[in-house]
Amino acid sequence: MAEESWRIPMLVQELATKVQQPPSRYVQPEQYHPISLRVSAETPERIPVIDLSRLLAADGGADEAIKLRLALQSWGLFLVDNHEIETSLMDDLINASREFFRQPLDEKQKCSNVIGGKNLQVEGYGNDQARFEDQTLDWSDRLHLKVEPEDERNLDLWPKHPKSFRAILQEYRMNCKRIKDCILRAMAETLGLNEDYFISQFSVKAPTFARFNYYPPCPRPDLVFGFKPHSDAGVLTILLMDKDVGGLQILRDGKWYDVPTNPHRLLINLGDYTEIMSNGIFKSPVHRAVANAEKERISLAMFHGLDPEKEIEPTADLLNEEQPARYRKLKAKEYLAGFYEHFCRGTRFIDSVKILNMDV
Repeated sequence: MAEESWRIPMLVQELATKVQQPPSRYVQPEQYHPISLRVSAETPERIPVIDLSRLLAADGGADEAIKLRLALQSWGLFLVDNHEIETSLMDDLINASREFFRQPLDEKQKCSNVIGGKNLQVEGYGNDQARFEDQTLDWSDRLHLKVEPEDERNLDLWPKHPKSFRAILQEYRMNCKRIKDCILRAMAETLGLNEDYFISQFSVKAPTFARFNYYPPCPRPDLVFGFKPHSDAGVLTILLMDKDVGGLQILRDGKWYDVPTNPHRLLINLGDYTEIMSNGIFKSPVHRAVANAEKERISLAMFHGLDPEKEIEPTADLLNEEQPARYRKLKAKEYLAGFYEHFCRGTRFIDSVKILNMDV
């Protein structure tokens, strides 16, 4: 059998120092060039901002809850203020990840996701596996770590340098869990469900992954994507953005919008599981990352998923004759298998989960 070296692409951070043009494997077809998918110059409204302290307040929380529901129905995401994570912790975590990515290659490869030189695993440092030889690749590398359940962490893949990395990530993870639970309770209440409905879907086997994304400068950012258009699997994603360099864009009503750099604000976006469980009331937003010609960019996404054996389906209390189930039931592990297959092809698996003849 011929060696399929195309399955493990060269690290983009290394590639960026050697080329003046991105290789053809990274260049989008002409109709998908970022330059041809211009960001809307007319933003009818800004990306919603939710004040978490007001949302949780005994008085004034109702107004913020209305804002939350509208944001999740219309955008599928929102920015968060007053989340009570220390700004120094957020800065320390991004700085620690930046320090990791700036190490010599041989040091970073101690956390490599390559097994036996031929296969890629989900966790570790590197880039995502190419599943198809004609797959268009993303201009980014990543460090992907399972942080929950704690007994399933592979600490051999966690950076030992900087020495503070593990402690900082652990503290940040605990803060994200607190924020996730607060938001999920508020989301359930806006749908008229028991406040613990969404939280009750999580078992001790529910995974949380931390994905540190590194986007090196690209000589032709008009031809590539840092990360191709996609929605997230899972329940909810908490994104810590680079406070100086933008690049994240959101698709809404057929138009792309820039997410402005927001120092120390978090971006919360829903995953496909939540769109299914809400029977399409809440949306899982399509988003992408564009490259930058001069500056590197780093972000950290915390993905909150469900037990692989958990069955995902529309919530029974949201269904009736006028609003029947719009998505079929399947296990989380089945969803993820389909999700990654579609992601590599630039399509959305959730579209194949929708029940036919339903306008969603």
